[in-house]
Amino acid sequence: MKKGVYLLPNGLTLCGMFFGFYSILSSFNGNYVHASWSIYIAIVFDGLDGWAARLTHSTTRFGIELDSLSDLVAFGVAPAVMVFGWTLNSFGRLGWAASFLFVSSGALRLARYNIQMGSAEKKAFTGMPIPGAAAVLAAMVIFYDYMWGLKVHCIIGSEKDYFILILTIVLAVLMISTLRFHGAKELDLKERKPFWVLIIIMTILVIILMNPPIAFFIFAVSYVGIGLVENIWLFYRKHKKGNDNVKTDN
Repeated sequence: MKKGVYLLPNGLTLCGMFFGFYSILSSFNGNYVHASWSIYIAIVFDGLDGWAARLTHSTTRFGIELDSLSDLVAFGVAPAVMVFGWTLNSFGRLGWAASFLFVSSGALRLARYNIQMGSAEKKAFTGMPIPGAAAVLAAMVIFYDYMWGLKVHCIIGSEKDYFILILTIVLAVLMISTLRFHGAKELDLKERKPFWVLIIIMTILVIILMNPPIAFFIFAVSYVGIGLVENIWLFYRKHKKGNDNVKTDN
């Protein structure tokens, strides 16, 4: 600490924390759409601080710890407060228990990530990353509001939406699971990439600009779905390989 801290990555981290805090304030005021978009802005800053630290070789233990604290606020507490105020409060104790499960699972996920960084999580993530789980909940709020408008949105928020309850619990379980999920950190910007990668990125940007609420909803659902399908396939291959080895030994 006597040598000082790097301003660029840590400043970007604090920007992400700020938008997480703003999301919480928006949820307190009942503006869940603003709360959701604030979470997405925090995700942008979360990606920028990591890339900035790696590109400038300014990764420090202080920055890692600050990033985890920022992630817990922006992607743990903020989405839990948002989803509770939006619809889970109608479930009473079950609702706040599901919200706390999301926060605690996110905290455990971050603690495990810090320990396994550079070894088990050098490439793919072990368990769903907490920004991905927060993005799914934020996408649901934006999608509900876009599809049914504010009046129906308020009616949905006042009733018991079992789908959102189950989704919150499932996301919490996925974060602390040992399933493999991919993230943007696997994209090394310093290396050359095939031309089709640039085409895919441009296509994704065009889709988002055409209809952001629908696009974020599709991407969020696809991220969870593809992750689950991939892990089922890996489990099948591992199980099949084990059976083949048993047959060979016999």
